[in-house]
Amino acid sequence: MKVSLFVTCLTDTFYPRVGEAVVRVLEHLGCEVDFPAAQTCCGQPMFNTGCHADARDLAKRMIDVFEQSEIVVTPSGSCCAMIRDYYHELLHDDPAYAERCTKFVKKTYEFAEFLLNVMKVDLKRQKCKWGGGADGNVPIKTTYHYSCHLRGLGMTNEAVRLLEQIGGIDYVPLNKTEQCCGFGGTFAVKYPEISGSMVRDKIGCVKDTGASVLVCNDGGCALNITGAMHRAGMPITTKHIAEIIAEGLGLMPMEQRREARQ
Repeated sequence: MKVSLFVTCLTDTFYPRVGEAVVRVLEHLGCEVDFPAAQTCCGQPMFNTGCHADARDLAKRMIDVFEQSEIVVTPSGSCCAMIRDYYHELLHDDPAYAERCTKFVKKTYEFAEFLLNVMKVDLKRQKCKWGGGADGNVPIKTTYHYSCHLRGLGMTNEAVRLLEQIGGIDYVPLNKTEQCCGFGGTFAVKYPEISGSMVRDKIGCVKDTGASVLVCNDGGCALNITGAMHRAGMPITTKHIAEIIAEGLGLMPMEQRREARQ
Protein backbone atom coordinates (compact mmCIF):
# COMPACT_ATOMS: atom_id res chain seq x y z
CA MET A 1 0.00 0.00 0.00
CA LYS A 2 1.43 3.42 -0.96
CA VAL A 3 0.95 6.20 1.58
CA SER A 4 1.94 9.87 1.49
CA LEU A 5 2.70 11.65 4.75
CA PHE A 6 1.04 15.03 5.31
CA VAL A 7 3.10 16.07 8.31
CA THR A 8 1.38 19.45 9.10
CA CYS A 9 3.03 22.70 10.19
CA LEU A 10 2.93 22.17 13.97
CA THR A 11 4.22 18.61 13.79
CA ASP A 12 7.01 19.60 11.44
CA THR A 13 7.99 22.60 13.58
CA PHE A 14 7.46 21.41 17.15
CA TYR A 15 7.08 17.61 17.07
CA PRO A 16 9.24 16.28 14.20
CA ARG A 17 9.75 13.04 16.15
CA VAL A 18 6.04 12.34 15.66
CA GLY A 19 6.42 12.55 11.89
CA GLU A 20 9.36 10.15 12.06
CA ALA A 21 7.34 7.76 14.23
CA VAL A 22 4.44 7.78 11.78
CA VAL A 23 6.74 6.86 8.91
CA ARG A 24 8.48 4.10 10.88
CA VAL A 25 5.20 2.52 11.97
CA LEU A 26 3.65 2.66 8.51
CA GLU A 27 6.75 1.16 6.90
CA HIS A 28 6.87 -1.55 9.58
CA LEU A 29 3.30 -2.45 8.65
CA GLY A 30 4.25 -2.83 5.01
CA CYS A 31 3.36 0.57 3.60
CA GLU A 32 5.51 2.36 1.05
CA VAL A 33 5.71 5.91 2.40
CA ASP A 34 6.64 9.04 0.53
CA PHE A 35 6.82 12.68 1.56
CA PRO A 36 5.85 15.27 -1.08
CA ALA A 37 8.30 18.03 -0.21
CA ALA A 38 6.18 20.80 -1.75
CA GLN A 39 3.47 20.46 0.92
CA THR A 40 2.76 23.48 3.14
CA CYS A 41 -0.09 24.55 5.41
CA CYS A 42 -3.57 23.08 4.87
CA GLY A 43 -5.10 26.55 5.29
CA GLN A 44 -6.82 26.01 8.62
CA PRO A 45 -5.50 29.19 10.35
CA MET A 46 -6.69 31.30 7.41
CA PHE A 47 -10.07 29.57 7.29
CA ASN A 48 -10.65 30.00 11.03
CA THR A 49 -9.89 33.72 10.87
CA GLY A 50 -12.23 34.32 7.95
CA CYS A 51 -9.54 34.67 5.28
CA HIS A 52 -11.26 32.17 2.99
CA ALA A 53 -9.62 33.34 -0.22
CA ASP A 54 -6.20 32.56 1.25
CA ALA A 55 -7.45 29.22 2.62
CA ARG A 56 -8.85 28.39 -0.82
CA ASP A 57 -5.46 28.99 -2.45
CA LEU A 58 -3.78 26.64 0.03
CA ALA A 59 -6.48 24.00 -0.43
CA LYS A 60 -5.79 24.04 -4.16
CA ARG A 61 -2.08 23.73 -3.50
CA MET A 62 -2.63 20.73 -1.22
CA ILE A 63 -4.73 19.04 -3.91
CA ASP A 64 -2.02 19.71 -6.51
CA VAL A 65 0.75 18.41 -4.25
CA PHE A 66 -1.03 15.17 -3.32
CA GLU A 67 -2.71 14.60 -6.69
CA GLN A 68 -0.69 11.47 -7.43
CA SER A 69 -0.92 9.99 -3.92
CA GLU A 70 -2.99 6.86 -3.36
CA ILE A 71 -3.59 7.54 0.34
CA VAL A 72 -2.68 10.54 2.51
CA VAL A 73 -2.09 10.06 6.25
CA THR A 74 -1.56 12.82 8.80
CA PRO A 75 -0.75 12.72 12.53
CA SER A 76 -3.08 15.68 13.16
CA GLY A 77 -6.83 15.24 13.62
CA SER A 78 -7.22 18.99 13.36
CA CYS A 79 -5.63 19.32 9.91
CA CYS A 80 -7.35 16.17 8.71
CA ALA A 81 -10.67 17.71 9.76
CA MET A 82 -9.85 20.89 7.84
CA ILE A 83 -9.52 18.84 4.67
CA ARG A 84 -12.45 16.50 5.26
CA ASP A 85 -14.91 19.04 6.69
CA TYR A 86 -14.16 22.31 4.90
CA TYR A 87 -12.41 21.80 1.57
CA HIS A 88 -15.74 21.09 -0.13
CA GLU A 89 -17.10 24.35 1.25
CA LEU A 90 -14.16 26.21 -0.25
CA LEU A 91 -14.07 24.50 -3.63
CA HIS A 92 -17.50 23.03 -4.41
CA ASP A 93 -18.21 25.62 -7.12
CA ASP A 94 -14.73 25.61 -8.66
CA PRO A 95 -14.98 23.67 -11.95
CA ALA A 96 -11.22 22.98 -12.01
CA TYR A 97 -11.01 21.65 -8.44
CA ALA A 98 -14.40 20.39 -7.20
CA GLU A 99 -14.03 16.81 -8.45
CA ARG A 100 -10.33 16.67 -7.55
CA CYS A 101 -11.23 17.95 -4.08
CA THR A 102 -13.67 15.06 -3.59
CA LYS A 103 -10.96 12.53 -4.48
CA PHE A 104 -8.48 14.20 -2.12
CA VAL A 105 -10.94 14.24 0.77
CA LYS A 106 -11.79 10.55 0.31
CA LYS A 107 -8.17 9.43 0.46
CA THR A 108 -7.08 11.50 3.51
CA TYR A 109 -6.97 9.87 6.97
CA GLU A 110 -5.90 10.68 10.52
CA PHE A 111 -3.14 8.29 11.66
CA ALA A 112 -5.03 6.30 14.36
CA GLU A 113 -8.10 6.15 12.13
CA PHE A 114 -6.02 4.76 9.29
CA LEU A 115 -4.32 2.10 11.42
CA LEU A 116 -7.51 0.82 13.00
CA ASN A 117 -10.20 1.31 10.37
CA VAL A 118 -8.26 0.82 7.14
CA MET A 119 -5.29 -1.38 8.00
CA LYS A 120 -7.17 -3.28 10.74
CA VAL A 121 -4.03 -3.32 12.86
CA ASP A 122 -3.81 -5.66 15.84
CA LEU A 123 -0.92 -4.42 17.98
CA LYS A 124 -1.21 -7.41 20.30
CA ARG A 125 -0.26 -9.66 17.41
CA GLN A 126 2.58 -7.26 16.67
CA LYS A 127 3.72 -7.79 20.30
CA CYS A 128 3.80 -4.05 20.92
CA LYS A 129 4.86 -3.38 24.53
CA TRP A 130 5.45 0.04 26.05
CA GLY A 131 5.51 -0.57 29.78
CA GLY A 132 8.38 -0.52 32.22
CA GLY A 133 10.67 -3.32 33.27
CA ALA A 134 12.88 -5.52 31.15
CA ASP A 135 9.95 -7.10 29.30
CA GLY A 136 7.87 -3.92 28.90
CA ASN A 137 4.98 -5.34 30.87
CA VAL A 138 5.10 -3.15 33.99
CA PRO A 139 1.96 -0.98 33.66
CA ILE A 140 2.32 2.74 33.02
CA LYS A 141 -0.75 4.76 33.88
CA THR A 142 -1.73 6.60 30.70
CA THR A 143 -4.64 8.84 29.78
CA TYR A 144 -5.84 10.32 26.48
CA HIS A 145 -7.05 13.75 25.30
CA TYR A 146 -9.85 13.51 22.72
CA SER A 147 -9.47 16.61 20.56
CA CYS A 148 -12.58 18.42 19.31
CA HIS A 149 -11.82 18.00 15.62
CA LEU A 150 -12.01 14.20 15.85
CA ARG A 151 -15.79 14.53 16.18
CA GLY A 152 -15.94 16.01 12.70
CA LEU A 153 -14.08 12.99 11.37
CA GLY A 154 -16.53 10.61 13.01
CA MET A 155 -13.80 9.27 15.27
CA THR A 156 -14.70 8.23 18.79
CA ASN A 157 -12.39 5.84 20.60
CA GLU A 158 -9.90 4.74 17.92
CA ALA A 159 -6.82 5.90 19.84
CA VAL A 160 -8.08 4.28 23.04
CA ARG A 161 -8.68 1.00 21.24
CA LEU A 162 -5.09 1.11 19.98
CA LEU A 163 -3.77 1.91 23.46
CA GLU A 164 -5.65 -1.09 24.81
CA GLN A 165 -3.81 -3.30 22.32
CA ILE A 166 -0.40 -2.23 23.68
CA GLY A 167 1.21 -4.19 26.49
CA GLY A 168 2.23 -2.34 29.64
CA ILE A 169 -0.31 0.48 29.35
CA ASP A 170 -2.79 1.05 32.16
CA TYR A 171 -5.33 3.27 30.40
CA VAL A 172 -7.27 5.68 32.62
CA PRO A 173 -10.16 7.67 31.07
CA LEU A 174 -10.06 11.45 31.33
CA ASN A 175 -13.01 13.23 32.97
CA LYS A 176 -14.87 15.72 30.70
CA THR A 177 -13.53 13.80 27.73
CA GLU A 178 -15.30 15.88 25.10
CA GLN A 179 -14.46 19.26 26.64
CA CYS A 180 -12.14 21.49 24.56
CA CYS A 181 -8.65 22.20 25.94
CA GLY A 182 -9.10 25.89 25.08
CA PHE A 183 -6.61 26.08 22.22
CA GLY A 184 -8.86 26.41 19.20
CA GLY A 185 -6.13 28.02 17.10
CA THR A 186 -6.78 31.76 17.11
CA PHE A 187 -9.36 31.33 19.90
CA ALA A 188 -6.46 31.09 22.38
CA VAL A 189 -5.11 34.39 21.03
CA LYS A 190 -8.40 36.28 20.83
CA TYR A 191 -9.78 35.10 24.17
CA PRO A 192 -6.76 34.27 26.35
CA GLU A 193 -8.63 34.53 29.66
CA ILE A 194 -11.30 32.02 28.62
CA SER A 195 -8.73 29.79 26.92
CA GLY A 196 -6.52 29.86 30.01
CA SER A 197 -9.41 28.87 32.24
CA MET A 198 -10.33 26.00 29.94
CA VAL A 199 -6.83 24.56 29.79
CA ARG A 200 -6.42 24.83 33.57
CA ASP A 201 -9.61 22.82 33.92
CA LYS A 202 -8.27 20.29 31.40
CA ILE A 203 -4.96 19.78 33.18
CA GLY A 204 -6.86 19.41 36.44
CA CYS A 205 -8.68 16.47 34.86
CA VAL A 206 -5.34 15.05 33.71
CA LYS A 207 -3.93 15.37 37.22
CA ASP A 208 -6.98 13.63 38.72
CA THR A 209 -6.27 10.49 36.68
CA GLY A 210 -2.92 9.98 38.37
CA ALA A 211 -1.43 9.23 34.94
CA SER A 212 2.21 9.92 34.17
CA VAL A 213 1.59 10.03 30.41
CA LEU A 214 -0.96 11.97 28.36
CA VAL A 215 -1.58 10.82 24.80
CA CYS A 216 -2.55 13.67 22.48
CA ASN A 217 -2.73 13.26 18.71
CA ASP A 218 -3.02 16.91 17.77
CA GLY A 219 -0.11 19.34 17.74
CA GLY A 220 -2.13 22.40 18.79
CA CYS A 221 -3.77 20.68 21.76
CA ALA A 222 -0.44 19.12 22.72
CA LEU A 223 1.30 22.50 22.77
CA ASN A 224 -1.50 24.09 24.79
CA ILE A 225 -1.91 21.33 27.38
CA THR A 226 1.80 20.57 27.72
CA GLY A 227 2.61 24.25 28.24
CA ALA A 228 -0.06 24.55 30.92
CA MET A 229 1.19 21.41 32.69
CA HIS A 230 4.74 22.75 32.58
CA ARG A 231 3.68 26.07 34.13
CA ALA A 232 1.75 24.19 36.80
CA GLY A 233 4.77 22.03 37.64
CA MET A 234 3.07 18.78 36.63
CA PRO A 235 5.67 16.12 35.67
CA ILE A 236 3.48 14.49 33.04
CA THR A 237 4.80 13.47 29.62
CA THR A 238 2.78 14.22 26.49
CA LYS A 239 3.11 11.72 23.66
CA HIS A 240 1.55 11.13 20.26
CA ILE A 241 0.30 7.58 19.90
CA ALA A 242 2.60 7.11 16.89
CA GLU A 243 5.59 7.56 19.22
CA ILE A 244 4.23 5.03 21.68
CA ILE A 245 3.62 2.45 18.95
CA ALA A 246 7.02 3.07 17.35
CA GLU A 247 8.77 2.75 20.70
CA GLY A 248 6.66 -0.26 21.68
CA LEU A 249 7.61 -2.06 18.47
CA GLY A 250 11.29 -1.25 18.92
CA LEU A 251 11.34 1.07 15.90
CA MET A 252 12.56 4.09 17.91
CA PRO A 253 14.48 4.46 21.18
CA MET A 254 12.27 4.63 24.25
CA GLU A 255 12.14 8.32 25.21
CA GLN A 256 12.57 8.92 28.91
CA ARG A 257 9.35 10.05 30.53
CA ARG A 258 9.26 13.47 32.14
CA GLU A 259 8.72 12.33 35.72
CA ALA A 260 11.90 10.28 35.42
CA ARG A 261 13.83 13.38 34.38
CA GLN A 262 12.87 15.44 37.46
